[in-house]
Amino acid sequence: MKDLLPRNPVGGHVPVAGGLHSVGLTYAREMGAEAVQVFVANPRGWATPVGSPRQDEAFRAACAEEGIPAYVHAPYLINFGSHTEATAELSVASLRHSLRRGREIGALGVVVHTGSATGGRERSVALKQVRERMLPLLDELTRDDDPYLLLEPTAGQGASLCSRTWDLGPYFEALDSHPRLGVCLDTCHVFAAGHDLTGPDGMHRTLDQLVDTVGEGRLRLIHANDSLDVVGAHKDRHANIGAGHIGEEPFRALMTHPATEGVPLIIETPGGKEGHAADVERLKKLRDG
Repeated sequence: MKDLLPRNPVGGHVPVAGGLHSVGLTYAREMGAEAVQVFVANPRGWATPVGSPRQDEAFRAACAEEGIPAYVHAPYLINFGSHTEATAELSVASLRHSLRRGREIGALGVVVHTGSATGGRERSVALKQVRERMLPLLDELTRDDDPYLLLEPTAGQGASLCSRTWDLGPYFEALDSHPRLGVCLDTCHVFAAGHDLTGPDGMHRTLDQLVDTVGEGRLRLIHANDSLDVVGAHKDRHANIGAGHIGEEPFRALMTHPATEGVPLIIETPGGKEGHAADVERLKKLRDG
């Protein structure tokens, strides 16, 4: 295993259809990734596939050997604030599956979107349901090799339960600030939600607000994405690093804040493998320059 990880390992979300290890890690190496994120199920479905023990073991061993932190992104359909009973029940089964598969492949965290209060219900009612459905899943994470559950706030569309940094306060309270609970901050989402990351202190001010809300040590992953749209647009449209309205400098600032020490950056940007490799290289230069 590598003796010394960079301050912020930089990597990306990689395709795994055809093999978690054979396809996913090959793609990761070709884009120069120091960290990886994968799906372990169809992100737009409810299926809970068992996976391949051989691929799981090869992936886990390679990540450990090469010092590559790995993460799972849970399916997009999950919404613990839904007014529909079927959606709430399927969300439990889907997230439990992602957490179990995360442990099997050696993932450090499982990212889940924080959801929305559908059907016109009050936020307080939706958060009560978040507590009822999600807290038992957190309580199941008792093994040393279990992943952290990482809450990812959204861009603020519709009746979003979490988009601004301070929205995480009530969400964490609903889950008793569980020790296995963390945050995945998406730079495009938080920018779209209304946090201006530009300017001399925009990024640091936003990170300060996040730490003030959830406490130190809770930020465990960053989705590093530029934004096609202006600040506060409530649109989740990613751009390549430096090619959107956030620009390069806030990403340099991101990697100097105390809260991001040791936190990996995962890109989810357009452009296929070439675009991904260019974004990984750009972030490494901002980090190391």
